[in-house]
Amino acid sequence: MKKAVVLLSGGLDSATVLAIAKSEGYACHCLSLDYHQRHVAELNAAKRVAAALEATEHRIIQLDLSVFGGSALTDPAIAVPQAPTDGIPVTYVPARNTIMLSLALAWAEVLGARDIFIGVNAVDYSGYPDCRLEYIAAFERMANLATKAAVEGKTIRIHTPLIHLSKAQIIQRGLALGVDYGLTVSCYQADASGRACGRCDSCRIRREGFLAAGIADPTRMMSCEEAGL
Repeated sequence: MKKAVVLLSGGLDSATVLAIAKSEGYACHCLSLDYHQRHVAELNAAKRVAAALEATEHRIIQLDLSVFGGSALTDPAIAVPQAPTDGIPVTYVPARNTIMLSLALAWAEVLGARDIFIGVNAVDYSGYPDCRLEYIAAFERMANLATKAAVEGKTIRIHTPLIHLSKAQIIQRGLALGVDYGLTVSCYQADASGRACGRCDSCRIRREGFLAAGIADPTRMMSCEEAGL
């Protein structure tokens, strides 16, 4: 089987991407990043998803981005917003996708894989600059200039199967491929057991996606008191 590195956060989008890569015949080597994010429960979700979808391998890399901070997801002094904001939100983690793609690229070279899958989306997303198609194209060009494998003719391709899909379309695609979204965690401030707050931007986008798809969201929720309502 051809090999692929799949970036797996434990959220809805990355779970769908893993299912897509498997359906296309790839042996999926999943990579998650423990960057000391606020919603560390997503890493346990990533383990569940990798096991359920029978990934070939799943590795979690430790890289503490909280030493820099600069994001509500890595700095406890910055509150997670409870309503949509203009511009790039404070939940943007500086250079996160660049770091994760670079790690995936390094592992792909070692594995002899020529394909990397990432669940970025330019429709129902939060305004992050590293979720745009232009960014992915630029990274792919860099990857094919800067790696031994590509220089020797084994070009690298970055796959973004969700880039033009709405959240509802992503959910429908995943369900058709057998994804159990009850295993995933999307909330930016989920508790240790993976229960969602229901208030953050990620919860809102997920909820609206399931509503648009006409499907019940299996997300487990905190109580109103626990969520601070």
